[in-house]
Amino acid sequence: MEKIEIKNKDVIGTYQKQNYNAIAEKYRDPATKYAFKVLNGEILAGYKIKLACFRHLQDLKRSEEHDISFPYHYDLDECKKILNFARLCPDVNVGKPLPLLLWQKAILCLMIGWRDELNHKRFTRVSLSVARTNGKTYLVNIMLWYAYMIEAANKFNQDLAYIGPVAAQAKKGWRYVEMFGHKLSEIPAFKKQFFDRYGVDVQSEQVKGGNTQNNILRMSNESGQFDSYHFLFCVADEAGDTHYTSDNFSKITSGQVQTPNHQFVQISTAYDDPTVPFHSDQLRMTEMMEKDYQRSGDEFLVLVWEQDSPNELDAPETWIKSNPILMIKNNQTMIKGLQTEKDNKLNDGTINDFKNRNLNMWMQLKTATYLKLSEVENSIVNSYNIKGQDVYIGFDSSMFSDNTALAFIFPFFDERKNKQKFFIMQHSFIPFRQSGSIEIKEKQDGIKYRKMVDKGFCTITAHPQGLINIEQVYDWLVNFVNHNNLNVKFFGYDRMGDYRVKELVKTLDANFDWPLLDVAQRTSEIGDPTKFLQERFADNSILMLNDPVLKKALLNAETYEDKIGMQVDKAKATYKIDAVDALIDAMYQAMYATKDYGPLEKGKTEVERMTDKQMLAWYMNPESGLLGGDDDDF
Repeated sequence: MEKIEIKNKDVIGTYQKQNYNAIAEKYRDPATKYAFKVLNGEILAGYKIKLACFRHLQDLKRSEEHDISFPYHYDLDECKKILNFARLCPDVNVGKPLPLLLWQKAILCLMIGWRDELNHKRFTRVSLSVARTNGKTYLVNIMLWYAYMIEAANKFNQDLAYIGPVAAQAKKGWRYVEMFGHKLSEIPAFKKQFFDRYGVDVQSEQVKGGNTQNNILRMSNESGQFDSYHFLFCVADEAGDTHYTSDNFSKITSGQVQTPNHQFVQISTAYDDPTVPFHSDQLRMTEMMEKDYQRSGDEFLVLVWEQDSPNELDAPETWIKSNPILMIKNNQTMIKGLQTEKDNKLNDGTINDFKNRNLNMWMQLKTATYLKLSEVENSIVNSYNIKGQDVYIGFDSSMFSDNTALAFIFPFFDERKNKQKFFIMQHSFIPFRQSGSIEIKEKQDGIKYRKMVDKGFCTITAHPQGLINIEQVYDWLVNFVNHNNLNVKFFGYDRMGDYRVKELVKTLDANFDWPLLDVAQRTSEIGDPTKFLQERFADNSILMLNDPVLKKALLNAETYEDKIGMQVDKAKATYKIDAVDALIDAMYQAMYATKDYGPLEKGKTEVERMTDKQMLAWYMNPESGLLGGDDDDF
């Protein structure tokens, strides 16, 4: 097949260049119909849904062309099975089955219809996100009970699970699972052929299969007790909640490897912390889907109904992007309800809450947030060449459980945009003495540091007691500068740092001609670079790699303002913002990169601002013009 990569989010333009006539003729199932309607503009949808629809059509073409790199097929009979089952499933609130909309049928078909070479479900992981009150609870129960009653049939000792973020939420969500099961047991065919035949008992904490020992368990992420289970099917409800950790998700998926035809479903509305694994997975998979020619992520289904921009707040005609239930004709009641909720949130100053939960957008709800999620995400680039460039370095030393961070700022001029810009990066050094081990440290901070080591974003301290090893920091820094042939224009550090900072600075001063400056951590000193960095993110003048450590630090940072200016702070000890503190120290001078002045030069003559090497060169050759003098002056 043709090598295709979606650029500039132009899914529709790319779709229109392809020929899907044979696909449209053969596949008339809900998922394929939905894909065509979205891409043909008949149904309004956001970027991520357009991308998922394009992926489905491309995958159908790959399957029809028997692409050897794509060992999957789409089974229409499996689609019919799940849809026939869904037609019998009663909604517990009205006591009878509800007709599913096209987008809901599409979800079920994509989850169940795609199969591998063994005819097992292709998608072992599924991530679904949609705004509140769009019927996700009903869908969750159809999935869970289908897996239990149909996929686990004729099997023994199969475990399935419904998981909530904490025990209280799991108990609340389980009430629907329990009621759903009781309603199913009242259907004559199901009662005789399943519930009575297998001795199924629907209880307040689990569903027990007496004859088969196939059980649905009520569990909470809070307990973290997933190691001994090999779930056939598992659903994590409200997966965007901050209580969920990537470590617990890994326990679930690693245990499922031994179970054929398994599936792990994460479903949620957007929450207010965009650094959670649920959202990170969606961003990662979006990038993979954009590279249609790659086979990375072929077993991960991501479907996200969300608004494309906060600017759509005042365009209710676009709200179907995040509320696909608005596909119901003349659904004026819900539209009116959403508009009323929006007006109420505007009046009480919590409009981000509406964007977050009702428009399914990852909005940080903290009023003192330093940067917006969109500003950080828009700054990310795939690569940047730092070789031989000028660099401004900031250093923030750890106290107690904090990380130690080095930050690097590379000013450059974007001639195409006629604009001064800055490429930023960081490298953190991770202690673990306070936590006791690197494993516990990872859980506390919510960052997989050991994986970040492989990507070059951090170093775990080599100190046997888990303390920061300043020699390790020094060696890494010197090797980084030398390897990339960097011209260090400035090294800023916190003057309140402990003896390790003094040791590092003394060593650097003895061995290099770098301009070193202690930066007082008070608003009068760091207020300007703090504000400058914030504004440069806002006007798209910052570039950075997709570094989870830096991203989390930037999004964790909150602002503290007084009459003099602004500083950054954090709400919790486990919110690491060390890389941001280091960036601000570096920006203390980097913001004057194109100027002939700045804090480093205050009160100094031009000779005094020279390094030792520059001063020696000038003494040896005063006509060199380093002082910018004119021959007529002599």
